[in-house]
Amino acid sequence: MENVFEILKDLPKQGDYVLLTVVKGSAAGEKAILAEKKIIWESKENGFFSAHFSEAGDLKKCGLYEIREQQVFCDIIGGQEHLVICGGGHVSVPVIKIGIMLGWKVTVLEDRPQFADHARNAGATEVICQPFEDALDQIEGDKDTYFVVLTRGHRYDQVCLEKIVGKEHAYIGMIGSRRRSAMVKQNLIEKGCSQEVIGEIKSPIGLNIGAETPEEIGVAIMAEIIEVKNQNKRVCGYPEDLLEAILDIVHPGKKMLATIITRKGSAPRNVGSKMLILEDGSCVGTIGGGCMEAEVLRKARVMMHENNTGLKTEYVDMTGDDAEEEGMVCGGTIEVLLEPLWN
Repeated sequence: MENVFEILKDLPKQGDYVLLTVVKGSAAGEKAILAEKKIIWESKENGFFSAHFSEAGDLKKCGLYEIREQQVFCDIIGGQEHLVICGGGHVSVPVIKIGIMLGWKVTVLEDRPQFADHARNAGATEVICQPFEDALDQIEGDKDTYFVVLTRGHRYDQVCLEKIVGKEHAYIGMIGSRRRSAMVKQNLIEKGCSQEVIGEIKSPIGLNIGAETPEEIGVAIMAEIIEVKNQNKRVCGYPEDLLEAILDIVHPGKKMLATIITRKGSAPRNVGSKMLILEDGSCVGTIGGGCMEAEVLRKARVMMHENNTGLKTEYVDMTGDDAEEEGMVCGGTIEVLLEPLWN
């Protein structure tokens, strides 16, 4: 039977999918992928999820549930967050850096070679140095795409937004004064663009924190985008780099997937956050860093050394004096699923 991760990699970007995993109980390890309340793949034919579809089919939020005395983790599948920045000026640089810091794919569109180089130097994943309308033709857009318009003038804003409003998106924001924003939006309406989508455009862009410098404005922009992302609950799933590392046959050694399945208090990462642990101790992704992550990593490597192929959950308490002494200052608790990815 085809590997679940190969299935996930090949899923169309359009559509909503749910990955269910039995983490505790007699059916532990069974998985199923659902779309539109239908099972489209199951690790065990006519298994647990087929037998209890009336309950499993109703799960639609990332989290841990109980079905017939089995603990089931529900993972909402989405693609990697994709930040598309139109313009490579001074404000773009901190936005690029924060996007990369968050682990997002960051694409910058800039028609001036000098400013395109600035975007590359800032660490952008991809830079397309072409006229904006041509560059945007190469961006498909989906429910995980965040468009940020930071061009050097309203004429270019207009060109970008005419293309963007017709694409699927999670967010559209444009820099500029209220007067400039109103003028661009009115021009878009007169050109027949969707008034509903135009009404979604965040402009002036960013949370109102009194930002003045390019760095402060970059923080305000990314804070607003994070707020929108978290309101939409796009926090689960498998980013492209994680899937690629899981399926990487060039480095075929033992691999362990660590996933946060419950979270209470102010733990640093949300439910659904994942980290892939390789046999040499290196990692792809993070579940929060610090002593907590180091402890999970240690336990995963012990499982690898002992060739333990069963699912295991680890409870990490970041409260109390002992946790504070170890540097776990967040004050929350998490439960982490350790899932061996070798036979």
